[in-house]
Amino acid sequence: MDKNVLRQLSYGVYAVSTLDGERAVGCIANSIIQVTYDTVAVSMNHTNFTHECMEKTKKFAISILAEDTEMNTIAFLGFQSGREKNKFEHIETITVDGLSIVKNAVGYLICELVDKMDTETHSVFLGKITDGAVLSDSKKPMTYAYYHEVKKGNSPKAAPTYLG
Repeated sequence: MDKNVLRQLSYGVYAVSTLDGERAVGCIANSIIQVTYDTVAVSMNHTNFTHECMEKTKKFAISILAEDTEMNTIAFLGFQSGREKNKFEHIETITVDGLSIVKNAVGYLICELVDKMDTETHSVFLGKITDGAVLSDSKKPMTYAYYHEVKKGNSPKAAPTYLG
């Protein structure tokens, strides 16, 4: 199989955040889909600290990143571990329902964890949407293709779409 065909699927680029006690933690995700009008699915690697914290807190937020999101924001959230670093210390955020939202985002969703399905390497978390808002009507959501083709971004090894 030509694994590059998977890059032809449509994805977005998102920041998923939750809490480790009172501290904001999170990561970059691209495998998020709307399942129903009030439910989303988020794929998260078992080894991600965010995965562990989502299981504990049972809630998470999704920031829909804009095309003009700085690459530093993606690097801070996507290429280091929240176990060792405060990923949000250099990122402007707003707080909604106790969760950090990237301030420059197109919009956000707040979700309550309702179920989880495990694969060999990832869990798919189902979240019931409890809140959400558009933060900017003038910004375009960043697609995964835009991230790779225009921003020249890479995927970390823990990403569901990492091809190696």
